[in-house]
Amino acid sequence: MSFGLASLREWLGGARGERPAAAPTGRWIVVDTETSGLDPERDRLLAIGGVAVDDDGIALDDSFEIVLKSEPTADAANVAVHGIGYAAQAAGVPVPDALGAFRGWAAGAPRVGFHADFDRAVLRRAFAGAGLGADDAPWLDLAPLASALVPNAYRYGERSLDDWLAAFGIECTIRHNAAADALATAELLLRLRAMAAMQGTQGFDALRATARQQKWLGPTR
Repeated sequence: MSFGLASLREWLGGARGERPAAAPTGRWIVVDTETSGLDPERDRLLAIGGVAVDDDGIALDDSFEIVLKSEPTADAANVAVHGIGYAAQAAGVPVPDALGAFRGWAAGAPRVGFHADFDRAVLRRAFAGAGLGADDAPWLDLAPLASALVPNAYRYGERSLDDWLAAFGIECTIRHNAAADALATAELLLRLRAMAAMQGTQGFDALRATARQQKWLGPTR
């Protein structure tokens, strides 16, 4: 027996109620990356997308999207996934300039991602390779946070971003596009942040602690 999407939707419907006043959060940024493969220690960073979230919700006028210049060596199957063709890769922004622009936009804000360890590792390696120093901003991973906030979802294995978006009724117009994925992930963040507040957990550090504890526990059978 699995805890399927219908069960997730049923639980989420039952969890709705009067929302407590949220504590001030300040500016967080939701980040997504596209790469030439699935190995963060080997494959190249191709694009970065991001959008800011504050106390009022998603700040669409505070967003970021860039394609990095690289030798177009990604295989055709990978290009079909992320949609960044060879011409777009060759015409991208030089890596040091692109990363500098991202750092300037991020401005040290706490970062949020889904399977954030991948994005964090990719960015850390890219910054190091470009000689730009460490990229040490704190990250919140929504994958374990979602599993911690929805009972039993983790028991049957980790859910994908697509699963969680479907469970919360969030549409993503273009999957595996850095900017679109960041926007959809920001929508998921808002739902999870509200759910956590209903359970008495508020603030970046508290959410991060909840996610890290769930990640440490891991999936059970």
